[in-house]
Amino acid sequence: MSNHGSGLRVVLTGAPGCGKGTQARLLKERIGVPHLSTGEMLRAEAYTGSELGLKIKALIDKGNLVPDDMIIDMLSRRIEEKDCENGFILDGFPRTLPQAEALDKMLKDKGIKLDAVIEIQVPDEIIMERILGRYACMKCGQGYHDKYQKPKVYGVCDNCGGTEFYRRIDDNRTTVQNRLVNYRALTYPTIPYFEKEGLLKCVDGTGSIEAVAKKIDDLLGV
Repeated sequence: MSNHGSGLRVVLTGAPGCGKGTQARLLKERIGVPHLSTGEMLRAEAYTGSELGLKIKALIDKGNLVPDDMIIDMLSRRIEEKDCENGFILDGFPRTLPQAEALDKMLKDKGIKLDAVIEIQVPDEIIMERILGRYACMKCGQGYHDKYQKPKVYGVCDNCGGTEFYRRIDDNRTTVQNRLVNYRALTYPTIPYFEKEGLLKCVDGTGSIEAVAKKIDDLLGV
């Protein structure tokens, strides 16, 4: 399937730490359609000061989840923007079965069909290693990993030369285990749903970033 004219509308899903954000950004560069990360979109909407944005900000500030209808409303408007005419890559949404059903309905109302839902499969112990090994430069935010992506010079950021690094407070074993349990309970039921719709494609996410990207291209025929 070529992505000219018909466009590509893809959902990337998988457990936390499976690499879906990274793969979504790379896929965006290769096929030239917007990468819609609902987390980033919610934060951006909160900054706009719009009526919806203020409601979202109030929820995020309290650490509450943003209700599905607000997310769908925001996505619905985003998908109507001109840059989404030839497709989009959805990353991190839908996270629950009701969200998958609401997304389906919203797209059907617009006469839009998804081309594929790609599940990036990575075993829990590798996810644990990936997440627990992550750290970033305090100054510019460049990401690194104890094992997979070390700075060229020990203790010095490749990007800005900074020498102070930090790890996300929630990148600890207990939190990651909880996130994986939540993923299985809440998000995993979307997988059989998409399979039933004939959209599901699975990819082994344990190889290098480039190898996984190639597998995704092969699945999508791009």
